[in-house]
Amino acid sequence: MLNASSDQMSTQASKTEGSTLVSTGILPSTGPAARTSRSARFLVVATIFSTIVLSAAWFVTATWIHFSGMDTLAWKIGPLLLIGSFVPATILSFRHQHPLLRVLNVLSSTALGLLNYAFVAAIACWLASGVAALSGVSLNPRLLVFVLFGGATLISLYGLVNAARLRVTRVTVRLPNLPHAWQGRDVALVSDVHAGNIRGRRFVRRIVSRLNQLRPAAVFISGDMIDGTKVDLDHVVQPWADLAAPAGAYFASGNHDEFSDRAPLLAALGRAGLRVLHNEKVAVDGLQIVGVHDHETRDPQDFQAILHRAQIDRRGPSILLAHQPSNLSVPEEAGISLQLSGHTHGGQFWPWNWVVGKVYGRFSYGLNRLGNLQVFTSSGAGTWGPPLRVGTKSEIVLLRLMAD
Repeated sequence: MLNASSDQMSTQASKTEGSTLVSTGILPSTGPAARTSRSARFLVVATIFSTIVLSAAWFVTATWIHFSGMDTLAWKIGPLLLIGSFVPATILSFRHQHPLLRVLNVLSSTALGLLNYAFVAAIACWLASGVAALSGVSLNPRLLVFVLFGGATLISLYGLVNAARLRVTRVTVRLPNLPHAWQGRDVALVSDVHAGNIRGRRFVRRIVSRLNQLRPAAVFISGDMIDGTKVDLDHVVQPWADLAAPAGAYFASGNHDEFSDRAPLLAALGRAGLRVLHNEKVAVDGLQIVGVHDHETRDPQDFQAILHRAQIDRRGPSILLAHQPSNLSVPEEAGISLQLSGHTHGGQFWPWNWVVGKVYGRFSYGLNRLGNLQVFTSSGAGTWGPPLRVGTKSEIVLLRLMAD
């Protein structure tokens, strides 16, 4: 059996979680000014996002009415109301719990996913109609819109089913100077569970059950346990108490975990038996395990200072939990062997996987290298927003550790 022991870090980083850590910059500020700034930014983003999706919904609805001839009040306002409710339902979910609110969130999120492909179908309708008119070919407009919108619906249904399937991705990772105790052992990476209105306690139980079947030596959870909506934290994360991992289960927060004060979530995870790494390092039979919360990875200088305090032994193997695969030069320079991340969802569904690929490059998914640093980015176990996956998969990653 593998045994864990905690390494000592410098003063303010490892002893307490609370006001002292806030004052030293280890935790994000949660004062009135910080909350007002975040609220203002969120309002701007929400307004822009709502304008875009409502414009897209109007275009899709107008296209459907034009080609199908179904010019009814329901078709004129129904899709707009459903799509338009996504942002208000999400905002209300941050502070309130109610079954009707959850249903509205599920319906509007699903409709948003359908809108993605219906928008493409609407463009295709106008293009096909224009080409047919220029070439003198007669097209049945009703047949055209039914075929194209029907295809969009089928793709969306596939995306719903595909996202609900939890797969296991197996990868071999070679680490320098890996101790004999870890040779050939499997460890699991779980990211982006996003427990909330779409998926909750039952989904967490499915993940834990699958992990227990896989029997990894250790489990690493790289953020976004919740999606930011208001939930009963102890109730949702309690299934983690049933996890059997001889070398322990370790967690560092993601951006959604920090939509509000992350302390209650971290406390609930601790009560469920997870080892929350508060910007610190632990050593487990010669393997250094480091966890840095998402907020602290965003500023390279803060990130660098935390890793410096962790006193990484460059001669030994180390695994870093950091939610986003960004600022990678910082852990590479600190001598980290392997970073485990999530956040990107692999883009979740087309065409956003292409967009995410442009933003994160080769680090948007899978195992890649920057100098001596290896990075594995998972597409995540859950979803956020539309509960769809097209071109990606919901996954648990099982990494077999081997000596380099």
